[in-house]
Amino acid sequence: MKKILAAITAGLICAAAFAGGRSDAEGGKAEKNFKPSYNQQMPEGEPAVFDEVWGWVMTKREDELNPNFPVTDVCYFSAEVDSYGALCNVPDIRKLKNFTGRKHIVIVSDSRSLTHFLLDPSYKLVDRFIKDIMKAAKPYDGVQIDFELIPGKDGKNFLNFLTKLSQECKDAGKMFTVCVPARIKTISDDIFPYKKIAEISDRVIIMAYDEHWSTSKPGPIASVAWCEKIVDYAKTVIPQEKLVMGLPFYGRTWASEKPASSWYFTGVNRLMREYDAKKVKYVDDIPTTNITIKVKTEAWWEDCYSTVKKMRLYEQKDVKSIAFWRIGQEDPLIWNWIIPRVHIVEPEIPDEMQIQESVSSEEVDHVDIEYAAE
Repeated sequence: MKKILAAITAGLICAAAFAGGRSDAEGGKAEKNFKPSYNQQMPEGEPAVFDEVWGWVMTKREDELNPNFPVTDVCYFSAEVDSYGALCNVPDIRKLKNFTGRKHIVIVSDSRSLTHFLLDPSYKLVDRFIKDIMKAAKPYDGVQIDFELIPGKDGKNFLNFLTKLSQECKDAGKMFTVCVPARIKTISDDIFPYKKIAEISDRVIIMAYDEHWSTSKPGPIASVAWCEKIVDYAKTVIPQEKLVMGLPFYGRTWASEKPASSWYFTGVNRLMREYDAKKVKYVDDIPTTNITIKVKTEAWWEDCYSTVKKMRLYEQKDVKSIAFWRIGQEDPLIWNWIIPRVHIVEPEIPDEMQIQESVSSEEVDHVDIEYAAE
């Protein structure tokens, strides 16, 4: 039996930046040689193996991508839509020159009104926008669409846009991928119908995170039980070869108090009484004081153990591809627990052994034939 020799990537340089997701402020650049502040629980067993390992890389944070990471596809985040419906802020692929895998340009639109303006055919902008995308995508291997704020009435327009862009990518030999939010069942009139999007794309990347978000009650970014519901549904509507399950690297914090705000006169005075702020002075005829407020902060985050748990789940569900939001936010130890299938090396069988195996096989066949003849 052939034995699989897994070459685990070494010498990794990255950090566990405790930053939020796309909508949250960053918590700081990744730190080298970072040491956790708690006793981590570590995974057991062998590294997880996937056909493809995708990861998003932010512009101006390209140094957080180590070319030795076990990543097959980099999603370069991101080109955007300007106020006139044109493509802007196109990432410079030359900054990823040390990465040898596939590179995908990510296109985003983070304004609901701007997305409507772009997609509604009455404004006649979408065809020009597609031309902009294809021009920007020339040096890239693929195009990825990540539109997360789409007005309900533009669902059909969004699918028409994806269909046109998909054909352009196919004609140009580019991979076409689409990011979709998490679902656990089919929703009527869904802006992101998994099945239809899968029919017109090469990969569908499910953003299986933000089970809890910055304005929700505190909780995990993506619990294993929640992710299981998502992948179970996804497998019923997305072909296996097109399904990519997204995993979070980031954490969130929730505070018991949010004192930075505008206040009634009575509200400010209530705070002063509650927190014993007695020293008030007038500066340029305006009253001011310092109020020290105790705030309880609850944190939930992802580390190597929690991430591997979700990877194990996806392995068990026979998911072939995963994606990480985003490179630079991770627990550095995670890279020891992932192997793209293309990195698996099978030992060569010496010629003498192959000859012996061949002879043995022929002898057995010969004996069986003679025995059968008797």
